[in-house]
Amino acid sequence: MEPRIQYATTADGVNIAFWAIGEGMPFVHMPWFRSSHIQREWQIPEYRRWYDNLAKNLCLIRYDGRGIGMSDRDVSEYSLDALVADLEAVVDRLKLETVALFGVLHMGPVAIAYAARHPERVSHLVLWCTYARSSDYARSTQVQATRGFMDKDWELYTQTLAHVRLGWSEGASAQQFAALIRESITPQALQALIEAYQDLDVSALLPEVKAPTLVLHRGGLEWLRVDVAKELAARIPGASLTLLEGSSGAPFLGDSASVIRAIDRFLGLEGDAGLVESTGLGGRLVTILFTDIVGSTALTRRLGDEGARAVLRGHERIVREALAAHGGSEVKATGDGFMASFGSARKALECAIAVQKSFEEGKASGGSPNGVPLQVRIGLNAGEPVAEDGDLFGTAVNMAARIADQAQGGEILASNVVRELMAGKGFGFTDRGEQVLRGFEDPVHVYAVNWREGEG
Repeated sequence: MEPRIQYATTADGVNIAFWAIGEGMPFVHMPWFRSSHIQREWQIPEYRRWYDNLAKNLCLIRYDGRGIGMSDRDVSEYSLDALVADLEAVVDRLKLETVALFGVLHMGPVAIAYAARHPERVSHLVLWCTYARSSDYARSTQVQATRGFMDKDWELYTQTLAHVRLGWSEGASAQQFAALIRESITPQALQALIEAYQDLDVSALLPEVKAPTLVLHRGGLEWLRVDVAKELAARIPGASLTLLEGSSGAPFLGDSASVIRAIDRFLGLEGDAGLVESTGLGGRLVTILFTDIVGSTALTRRLGDEGARAVLRGHERIVREALAAHGGSEVKATGDGFMASFGSARKALECAIAVQKSFEEGKASGGSPNGVPLQVRIGLNAGEPVAEDGDLFGTAVNMAARIADQAQGGEILASNVVRELMAGKGFGFTDRGEQVLRGFEDPVHVYAVNWREGEG
């Protein structure tokens, strides 16, 4: 269900559209600068998953800046003070005493200015792939080349932004995002924003930021160097820097689960308390999922460390995207596999099937990294594990790991507990009989999940 859109009015009379969903710490997600449209975004799966995941533990607030999206379009003032006024209006309208700010991309300088001007109202500051000086971004040859045809071919410009700069896949996804940009802002409004940003520099405000600050940056960005992120972290008192893999400027593309984890950890939402909430501990059943790449040692021998690592990153991306889509919590990565937990056995099973289907599709299309097809085995069990120091322990966990060890590449094996929890819910199982599992005295009844068409 799409959130209810409300409006706040700035001191200079501009109506700013916003919505708020979820409960918990107020977390203001600032606009996307070019592609901000708080109603239209909910029709795009990547955005919807991103917002849903953020709102699991937070009161998530999103607004469109002036001249963009659902906010008033007929404006001419885009100065730093005006953009800060948009944020002030939303925070005041909601009567929020303190907020955590998420300054994304070009809105980072606005977040920095607000935090410096209103230190008593900012509990946390998270900066995503951003800068203090607009020149650090504008000097990129990629940026200059793209801007060269902004006023000559608007459609080509938006498609280039979508595919090259933000990393949307070619084809329908990039076309959809390019269309979102065109719905969000006019070429004239974007040109006015760019002109307002031409000499923007909030470097002098960095030492004045008092809020705990996390700088998040993807190391593969070609249009904004890692050095820019390092400078932000160095000049904001007590700030920390987390470098993530990937080359997309959109946090909801690529390994979005790592971004969510970094934010949750910084806000104090991860750890024992977060694990209890997300996995359903406290006397309730938790479903444990293990993945493991078949032949990972041989893969390293064949491709070398760097080549194997490139292949393993494909596995990590697929699993983390599936976990994010199905409400799973990554407990830990094991190098060639993952351990995850779910409060719902159904969600765990659906996630396992989604992972196997992704690898099957990649193999069929020849899209495996380095041309090497990956095969993954998955094991599932349900029980009541013990949470300690952000990890899970106990018999239920050990059994899930041993069940995964019994699986072949491309298989999902589950315990009888999982099969019984799924009775009557449309999932097919094949009886594999009793298996002797290492560390268990009695044999354990194991079932294969029929996830392919026509199995069972």
